[in-house]
Amino acid sequence: MIVTTKKLFEAAYGKYALGAYNINNLEQAMGLFRGNLDSQAPFIIQISKGARSYTDKRMLEAIIRAAEDVFPEAIFAVHLDHGDEETCYDAIESGFYSSVMIDASHHPFDKNVEITRRVVEAAHARGIVVEAELGQLGGVEEHVSVSEADAKLTDPDQAREFVERTGCDSLAVAIGTSHGAFKFSGTQALRFDVLKEIQARLPGFPLVMHGSSSVPQEEVERINAAGGNLKGAKGVDADQFLPAAKLGVTKINIDTDGRLVWTRVHREFFRDHPEKFDLRDPGKIFMKAYAEFIAHKNEKLGSAGRLPEVRELLAAEKA
Repeated sequence: MIVTTKKLFEAAYGKYALGAYNINNLEQAMGLFRGNLDSQAPFIIQISKGARSYTDKRMLEAIIRAAEDVFPEAIFAVHLDHGDEETCYDAIESGFYSSVMIDASHHPFDKNVEITRRVVEAAHARGIVVEAELGQLGGVEEHVSVSEADAKLTDPDQAREFVERTGCDSLAVAIGTSHGAFKFSGTQALRFDVLKEIQARLPGFPLVMHGSSSVPQEEVERINAAGGNLKGAKGVDADQFLPAAKLGVTKINIDTDGRLVWTRVHREFFRDHPEKFDLRDPGKIFMKAYAEFIAHKNEKLGSAGRLPEVRELLAAEKA
């Protein structure tokens, strides 16, 4: 069942965070649904601008629609990740997405407000909710690229003004994370002090943490042992997910870790089976491994086991 992120946030706020997982293909979709049902977790499917253009946006949308039929017990939102204004409008008009993100964080504050407000008005007219971003995360994720020098933490006072002026439904905040596999260097870490200040100014308002893959070192080591060359990759400590959730973070974005699982499975498979050429052989292994990865992440997020209560909440609202 596809629902809005707003409904999921209402159930999660202050208790746990929802995993927001980026997918690009069939194998990821199958592993994602299986892992969330195995762990009985509500979740968010994220489709990025790059994923929409990887083949054709209609292909990925059709896969998700089919998965909804194959896994009728799943409760999830479909979210456009890091959309520019044009892409947001296209997603809104498609009638497929329950949530869109407008990322105008690279613009000056007033321009960010102006663009975000336009998208909010268009989305709300169609019953779609909007995530916006204030502050800038460093690192690289598809078309998003921000140097460490240009990264800016979210100003708590600006956060309150931004939400009031734009009417957005959730806010992605910069609290020290970065995009990609190389998140931290030196003494960098999550800035819980900044997060506390933002929550104090926006009590009860859903916050979002981008760039939150953990970059498990076991995955990195296995990739490198199978011919990879990932040096210095380091991510967010997954044990910090729940403390962040207690401070209003209801959505935590995880993309890089899923790519690492895919890379590890395929590198090891073709290293160990150089005679193989059937893409379905490693695909079967990946779907199982990705499902296990998703279930493990949901335990860290606190969303595992929450599906029944979300189902009851939605049923009560319909009654």
